[in-house]
Amino acid sequence: MRYRVSHRTTYSYDDDVSSSFGLARCRPRELPWQQVSTPVLSIDPPPGDVADDVDLYGNTVTYFHVTEPHLQLVIDAVSEVSVVPTIYDAEALSQPWENARPLLNPTISPGAWAATEFALESPKAQHVDAAREYGAISLTPGRPIGEAVTDLMHRIKTEFDYDKTATTVTSTVADVMEARAGVCQDFAHVTLACLRSHGMAARYVSGYLATRPPKGKPRLVGADASHAWVAVWIPGSDQWLAIDPTNDQWASDRHVTVGWGRDYGDVPPVKGVIYTEAKKSTLKVAVDVAPLEEYAQG
Repeated sequence: MRYRVSHRTTYSYDDDVSSSFGLARCRPRELPWQQVSTPVLSIDPPPGDVADDVDLYGNTVTYFHVTEPHLQLVIDAVSEVSVVPTIYDAEALSQPWENARPLLNPTISPGAWAATEFALESPKAQHVDAAREYGAISLTPGRPIGEAVTDLMHRIKTEFDYDKTATTVTSTVADVMEARAGVCQDFAHVTLACLRSHGMAARYVSGYLATRPPKGKPRLVGADASHAWVAVWIPGSDQWLAIDPTNDQWASDRHVTVGWGRDYGDVPPVKGVIYTEAKKSTLKVAVDVAPLEEYAQG
């Protein structure tokens, strides 16, 4: 599928911001299954200093410094992206999940060294007992990796409620496990904690999901939002099985990848520091993932 992806972030303040430093991770990354063309990142007011770089995990990061006093800052990222479904190695998926523990099996696959970091606890995916016990129900001895991981994904979708009011940005895995509710970022962190607490390597993936409107209804521009899912390391093939616990499905050509890391803390769309005496601020985010054909016809 081909999409036009737009991600606009707007910060508004009740007093001038004299200086704003930021890091933006809003542009999809080039991958074997994902090609990106004509990526544009615009910032208003224009920054006095701006530069692109690649972080530790290969994600595109834009550094910017706005020195012009402003009451509003707008970061607008637009790209054209082509995504194809990933074909996984069935034999690799059929091996016992215990093999996918790079700390215990460092020589089982050439890519084990690169997966090791993603088997460790991270700040937003802590290995609490509740997550370990929950994961153990799916990770029974000798169960095939693909089957075990898919079962865990299905259980989270079935047993946790999607509720935007249930959690906040400071909620922990323990909080989500107790509430049995949250949003996509929460479900991704729970999945990571369930798998990593048993030694498996898995990474947090940040991106977008192209939504489909109800039959007969037009697709709402700007209705899409930033999304999060998990990719699990598969030894032998050294592929990463991408699963979406929020929607109970393997990631498909509707999932547009922006970047990945240990957890959300590694890949927030925008973060930074401002200098101001403002007492109040607001944040608005508008994301749109539209089939490119819609723009060609319109």
